[in-house]
Amino acid sequence: MAREASRAFGQPVAASFKHVSPAGAAVAGPVDATTARLYGVEGVNAGGIASAYLRAREADPRASYGDFAAVSRPVDTELADVVARVVCDGIIAPGYEPGTVERLRRKKAGRFVMLEADESFEPPAYEVRDVFGMRLIQHHDVPICRALLENVANGRALPESARRDLLLGLAVARYTQSNSVCFVRDGVTVGVGAGQQSRIDCTRPAGRKTDVWWLRRHPMVSELAFLPTVRRQDRINWQVRLAEGDLTADETGRLSRALAAPMPCMSEEERVAWLAQLGDVAFVSDGALPFRDNVDEAHRHGVRYIAEPGDSIRSSDVADACREHGIVLVRTGVRLFRH
Repeated sequence: MAREASRAFGQPVAASFKHVSPAGAAVAGPVDATTARLYGVEGVNAGGIASAYLRAREADPRASYGDFAAVSRPVDTELADVVARVVCDGIIAPGYEPGTVERLRRKKAGRFVMLEADESFEPPAYEVRDVFGMRLIQHHDVPICRALLENVANGRALPESARRDLLLGLAVARYTQSNSVCFVRDGVTVGVGAGQQSRIDCTRPAGRKTDVWWLRRHPMVSELAFLPTVRRQDRINWQVRLAEGDLTADETGRLSRALAAPMPCMSEEERVAWLAQLGDVAFVSDGALPFRDNVDEAHRHGVRYIAEPGDSIRSSDVADACREHGIVLVRTGVRLFRH
């Protein structure tokens, strides 16, 4: 996934995988203040592979705890230092710069997994799976490339930044258990929904993750004054819970005791006002959107660009919904189901 996305737009890409799907993925770029503060990485190289991995973990940092990292570039000393300080179980990369293997070998009492990918490997034309005596064969999907974004259904302009985000979303959707959808902003996945029987049931939780990602950037959440004894992952988890906005009485008490200052209280009006500032989000679906409800839901989370295969019975309803919300609709013509 990381290699395919990187090939699509020529930049370093990293993914944070849990179980069989990415918890997050990102292109190399600036690490925002919220992330830098949590991980203690002020001044990380915005064009390096370490920045891509840090941004990938921020999509769903609670899920990325104990992840497996995948990166499109060799592991350098900056990435090795980042991986060494987070709870990560392994990494796969196309190479390791001198000294990085020794640095990472000390993780997990020597049980940290390091795999080297063969950069020359190309997947076979057909994928084959044996399931209880039945052999399933399907043709490998077309490459993720810019040509998939040529069919802009409603004639609106598609900025270059949106093309990058949609391409990243397509790569993520391909390697996420279907049904799947992906919200992307500024080269970072901010919400991934996977494995539900109904597509809207993928879109809704992915949209909630997108809101949480944005609310964690609110100063009231990002600048929580934790006691020095509170561990990084606990700080992350508390940020997520506060952003989710439904703390129990027990959680409220425990969070208060973890802070060196009174716990802030974000009003519903403040939440709504902050979320209203979220925009320029791209949305990708691995299969055709069957109803306009996915578009209506995506719009609630700042989506301005959508890429989906098209050709569903109600594709005209989907197009109408995009037109009503001012969303650029791209029809790729390619399903990216992963079963």
